[in-house]
Amino acid sequence: MDLQRPRPPHPTELLPQLPAMSLTSSDLTDGARLDPRHAAAGENVSPQLSWSGAPEGTQGYLLSCFDPDAPTPSGYWHWTVVDLDSAATSLDRGEGQSDISLPGAAFHLKSDGGAFAYEGAAPPAGDTEHRYVFTIHALDVPTLELEPEDSPAKAHFTGLFHALARGVLTVTYQL
Repeated sequence: MDLQRPRPPHPTELLPQLPAMSLTSSDLTDGARLDPRHAAAGENVSPQLSWSGAPEGTQGYLLSCFDPDAPTPSGYWHWTVVDLDSAATSLDRGEGQSDISLPGAAFHLKSDGGAFAYEGAAPPAGDTEHRYVFTIHALDVPTLELEPEDSPAKAHFTGLFHALARGVLTVTYQL
């Protein structure tokens, strides 16, 4: 099957503009290729992430990884962590493997593949290069009052109304 299709816009281009935060990683470089250890066929381990520059009034964070280039009408959610405490400024490599390793009251929502954890990059073999968009949103509430069964789309819809700032780091991967 030929998967040729138009490239979707970067997902943050479709959202209201927010003040910028910094989102960095010792494992990822913005605009570069994802290390295969963070891919599903590799070690499937979540990358280290750090954020800074949250505005005054930040009470919590929403963190995610989204593939807008997946061959679906709605992209593919690889990772969503809600209710990260405002004191959190980073996650170590591998902390996305289960709720037990997340700080405080933070927890995972189910990825589009059904995991309550980080789900590494897994573009279809032979498909075009995919972008993996890691995003941190500073929120004006400590909790989005979601349940683990709620979707990442619901988290981002709910979070949009509480977002104070956003940090983005985009990497690519192709099999």
